Amino acid sequence: MVHLAAIPHEDEVDDKLVKEVKKIHLQLANDEDCFTTSVYGSRFAAQDLPRHEMPEHEMPKEVAYRMIKDELSLDNNPMLNLASFVTTYMEEEAEKLMAESFSKNFIDYEEYPQSADIQNRCVSMIGRLFHAPVGAEDGGGAVGTSCVGSSEAIMLAVLAMKKRWKKQRIAEGKPADRPNIIMNSAVQVCWEKAARYFEVEEKYVYCTQDRYVIDPEEAVSLVDENTIGICAILGTTYTGEYEDVKAINDLLVEKGLDTPIHVDAASGGFVTPFVIPDLEWDFRLERVVSINVSGHKYGLVYPGVGWVVWRGADFLPQELVFNINYLGADQASFTLNFSKGASQVIGQYYQLIRLGKHGYRAIMSNLTRTANYLSDSLEALGFIIMSKTAGEGLPLVAFRLPPVESDGETEERHYDEFGLAHQLRSRGWVVPAYTMAPNTENLKMLRVVVREDFTRNRCDSLIADIKLSQQVLDKMDKDSIQKHSDFIHRHHTASGKASHNHAKYKKEKHSLQGKTGKTHAIC
Repeated sequence: MVHLAAIPHEDEVDDKLVKEVKKIHLQLANDEDCFTTSVYGSRFAAQDLPRHEMPEHEMPKEVAYRMIKDELSLDNNPMLNLASFVTTYMEEEAEKLMAESFSKNFIDYEEYPQSADIQNRCVSMIGRLFHAPVGAEDGGGAVGTSCVGSSEAIMLAVLAMKKRWKKQRIAEGKPADRPNIIMNSAVQVCWEKAARYFEVEEKYVYCTQDRYVIDPEEAVSLVDENTIGICAILGTTYTGEYEDVKAINDLLVEKGLDTPIHVDAASGGFVTPFVIPDLEWDFRLERVVSINVSGHKYGLVYPGVGWVVWRGADFLPQELVFNINYLGADQASFTLNFSKGASQVIGQYYQLIRLGKHGYRAIMSNLTRTANYLSDSLEALGFIIMSKTAGEGLPLVAFRLPPVESDGETEERHYDEFGLAHQLRSRGWVVPAYTMAPNTENLKMLRVVVREDFTRNRCDSLIADIKLSQQVLDKMDKDSIQKHSDFIHRHHTASGKASHNHAKYKKEKHSLQGKTGKTHAIC
C-alpha cells in the first residue's frame, strides 16, 4: 500500500540545528552556490562558455560534460555525412577496448610491450595482404609502421624516395638539387603538401573531360634523371577509379627505367584484396616499393590510424631511421611525430582478428552492391555516372547533372551540382559537390561515399531526397536558388561561418586549388 504524507509547515521544516548549519555554510562561502539538481538550473547555463581565455574557476564535471555535449550536438550527424571515407561505426567491444587504452603512450615500448607487439602484428597482416616479401632474418623482408593517417604515411614515403634518389645521385657524382615526383592532378592535397614541404617539384599528369585517372604512358614519358618516383592511386578521391599500376610498372620495366612506384592505397587498400583479389597493383609488381593505407577508412577504425609498408629495408634509407633509447628501451623510429595513443592501433588489431578475411570480404561486398544499386538508381533518374561499378573502383558514386536539351540545343540549367548539394543539406544529408581536377573544363560533380553503416534502407532514403530536391529546384527560379544556396552556405556550412582563418592565408595561389579552382576533395 502507499502511505499518505502530510505537507509540513515551514516552522516544522526549518529545524533550529539545520538553520544554524546553513548559516555557518553561507557565512563561509564567498561565491554564490553553483550546484543544483539540474545542470540547466545552474549559473553556468545562463553564461557563455569560455571561448578565448581559460576561466579563473572550475565547474562541476557534470556541467562541463553537458555544456560541451550540447554544443557538439550542433555538429552534423556522422551517419548522414556522405562526404567522408572515415569510419563512423565500430562495435561496442572495439570502442571499449580503445577507451581502455586512451592513457597508453604508444611510443613507450618498455612500459607497453604488448601494444607495440600488436602494431607489429598489424604490419605483418597488412603487409601479407599486399603480398609483401617476407624474411626479415636475412634483411630481405618488408618493413612497415603505423602512422596517424595516410597523410603522415605519404610524407614518410616521399622522404624515403627522395633520400634514396639523393644518395644514388651523390654516389654517381651528379647534382641532387632538383628532385621531382610524377602524379595525377586529382591527387589528395597531402601529396601537394609533401612535395612543397620536402622541396620536390610536382610533375602532373592532367585529367581530361573523359579520363579522371593517370595516363600510364604520359606518366612514364615524364620520367627523367631527377624523378624520385611515380605516385599511383588505388581509388582516386573524386571518382574512386583505380589507376592502372600494372601498366605503369610494365612500361617502366619495358623501358629499363628503375623509377620506383608508390601506391597511395589510402582508400582502396582494404577494399581491392577482398573484392577483386586478382588485380595486380601491390608488391607483386617489381617497381612498387612502398604502399600506404588508411586504417580509419575502409580499414574500419575510427580516425586516425594509417599504415605504410616498404618492399624491403633497402627502400627505407637507414639515415632516416633513428635508434633511440627512450623511457628505458632501445627502438628504431621513423615517424613525423612521437608520442601518440595506442587505442587506434588496438582498434585496428581488433577489426583484423574479429572480422578476418571472410568478414572484410562480406562487408566490402555489401558496400559494392549498395554502390552499384545507388549508381543504377541515379542513372535511372537521368544523372551521368562518372564512377566505376562492379568492383572496378571504390564503393562510391560520383555523378553529375545531365545537360538540358531543348529543340535539339543544349541550354544552361538554372541550378548546378552545388545547388543540389545545398538543397540536400537542408534535408540533413552532406553530399559534397566538387569542381574537378584541372583541364576538365571546370567539370562539376557530386560524390556519395558508401561506408559500412550506409545500408540499403538509408540509400533508398537518399534517393528519395535527391528526387524531392530536384523537384523543388525545378520549381524555383535562378534568383531564388541563388538566395537559398547563399543562405545554406552562410548558416548551415562551417566554411560559410568560419571566422578563425587568418586573412593572410586566404585565397592562396600556390596549390592546384588556388591556381585552377579545383576543389580539394574530402577524404
